[in-house]
Amino acid sequence: MMPLPIRALLFALACTLLAACSGDGSDAGPARGIAAPRFEAVDLDGSVRRFPEDFAGKPVIIDFWADWCRYCANSMTRIDRAWREHAASGLSVLAVNVAQDRATAAAFIEHLGVGYSAVLDPESRITRAYGVKGLPMTIFVDRNGLISGKVIGEVDDKLLAIQLERILPKAK
Repeated sequence: MMPLPIRALLFALACTLLAACSGDGSDAGPARGIAAPRFEAVDLDGSVRRFPEDFAGKPVIIDFWADWCRYCANSMTRIDRAWREHAASGLSVLAVNVAQDRATAAAFIEHLGVGYSAVLDPESRITRAYGVKGLPMTIFVDRNGLISGKVIGEVDDKLLAIQLERILPKAK
């Protein structure tokens, strides 16, 4: 078994090569206004999560991350604050761990103290379906299951507020 830093480096190199070889340089992920791709994945507690079935009628943030990602921790803690602030409006978050084992992913989630669900994507099937080319990447899905927006890289408070305005129910 390779040491963790070498595995992380090899994974990062593979992602870079994949992005470089993607063809015409266009974004391969689903476009805004398109139904978010369906998937099934195992949660850190061992339960199966199904998207969009388990989140029907709710606005959802899907956040792709890994523990070696320099900007993922900040994004995840911001998303957690927003999730807690808007939970009453039905906001859900599903964090998709990219190609790491359960122990590594669970330790990182516990270290951050985030309270939302995290699933494992050990073979990067979900990651590929969403056209992820770098981490973090955050997808915003409206209550109808349509992609409303995407942030590639660290999500800051301003970007998060703009995206949430698009998917959260309007105040009456």
